[in-house]
Amino acid sequence: MNTTTTRCAWAADELHWTYHDTEWGVPVHDDRTLFEFIVLEGAQAGLSWSTILRKRDTYRRAFRDFDIAKVARFTARDEARLLADPGIVRNRQKIAAAIGNAKAVIAIQQEFGSFDAWLWRFVDGTPRVNRPRSLQDVPARTPQSDALSKALQARGFKFVGTTICYAFMQAVGMVDDHTVDCFRCKPAPRTARR
Repeated sequence: MNTTTTRCAWAADELHWTYHDTEWGVPVHDDRTLFEFIVLEGAQAGLSWSTILRKRDTYRRAFRDFDIAKVARFTARDEARLLADPGIVRNRQKIAAAIGNAKAVIAIQQEFGSFDAWLWRFVDGTPRVNRPRSLQDVPARTPQSDALSKALQARGFKFVGTTICYAFMQAVGMVDDHTVDCFRCKPAPRTARR
């Protein structure tokens, strides 16, 4: 990994570089990966993203590689197993939310064909590409994250406040907030000359 590459300022160490360089802001259309990020962003609430990145492999194991149907069938025994697992955030509410959110994803899949199809409507199916000059120019929430949060909560999701939803949208590429000095910042679209 090139340490001299200019990245978004939050990607300040090796733990973050791979994630920043290969995942953050890349459009995701796979329901399993979208569910993974719903769980991870909810788990991150009140903690640092570094904590979650360090625990990500354990989360994948503990949550059966984020197989939505398997997680939706978790029982009280599974909850107890997760609460005893030091490799994840052992918060009863966050664990219960992950299981409940899996059930809510299945309901959306049954109604809309996929979680992906439902989610991406909140950005009209196209990533919102911003060009912030610095991290200070990146909002914590937007009207789209407000709408997504409200819609998710109405469908029974937990740990999906608007700030969590905006971080989720950034993670799965619904929003691209790479700063203008970052090597991953997309060039401005060309406009037609008159």
